[in-house]
Amino acid sequence: MPSPDRPLRKLGFLTIGLFEPADPAAGHRSTLEIIELGERLGFDSAWLRHRHLQFGISSPVAVMAAASQRTSRIELGTAVTPLGWENPLRLAEDLATVDLLSGGRINPGVSVGEPMTYSTVKHELYPDSADTEDFSYARVERFARLVAGDKVREFSGKQGVVEEYSNRVEPHSPGLRDRLWYGAGSSKSAAWAGEHGFNLLSSSVIFPDKDQAPYFAAVQQAQIRAFRDAAARAGHANARVSQGLVVIPTDSASTAQREKYQRYVDERTPRTLTPQGPRGMVFAADIIGSSDQIAEQLYAHGGFQEVDEVAFALPFSFDHEDYVQILTDIAEKLGPALGWAPVY
Repeated sequence: MPSPDRPLRKLGFLTIGLFEPADPAAGHRSTLEIIELGERLGFDSAWLRHRHLQFGISSPVAVMAAASQRTSRIELGTAVTPLGWENPLRLAEDLATVDLLSGGRINPGVSVGEPMTYSTVKHELYPDSADTEDFSYARVERFARLVAGDKVREFSGKQGVVEEYSNRVEPHSPGLRDRLWYGAGSSKSAAWAGEHGFNLLSSSVIFPDKDQAPYFAAVQQAQIRAFRDAAARAGHANARVSQGLVVIPTDSASTAQREKYQRYVDERTPRTLTPQGPRGMVFAADIIGSSDQIAEQLYAHGGFQEVDEVAFALPFSFDHEDYVQILTDIAEKLGPALGWAPVY
């Protein structure tokens, strides 16, 4: 086994929290049980994908609130919340509330841009302002200011006999601003995140620059370096980077599970072979095999070489028992192979 320059410091996982349309409660309970399992196995963090008008978690803030009362140590995050669907002030209030309830364990990850399939929902999402909404970086900057406790208005103090008013978002959770993450897929957005005091979430989908060859690991490595350079110039010495790839260890998997997992990877592999769509998206290949085999591939991966924390993505549409097996193998075999030690 090749040796990394430094051991993996933080190990997390990411889940989409799928559910059956006819019985959505069961899927949400499964997600909470998986987070509880993650804490018992010593994982550092659990992250929730954010889905709208799909059969996955649409309200990760609510799920994190529930998870915060079932756990005591594991960090909880979103990867990512698309701010185009959110009112930044209201989201800042909700996240601060859950962060306080959790004891300061929330790691909100966000992104900007026009919501996916916007033309099909804008009449309901923004009936009076759909054509004037600002989905630029300014939206996330406003969100960050509100989380940080910047003044919202001039008025504050008592009005009437009882009512007390604040001039900032309440409740305020000190430290939450430092735990804001940005989900970047391009060099431009990675550098912007570094310049503006965010941590970086780098996932399994990226957009190469026009002059870059579409090789995922090399492009991701360059984007992470661009982020770190920008963060250093801006004085953000403690900026964090997390990498999120799909890894599927099979150490303790049954024969049926291994066959199922391999079919999943085979179905998804073609999209990783060439850039996709008008922007030339490049998808990372899923990594499947024994923990030792996966560790060897990660050590050779340019993106992985740049980080000391990860949030491995759980595959879509697997069963609860599959996630239990995968998480257990990650914690007990893959993590230690990468130099990580569980926290209990």
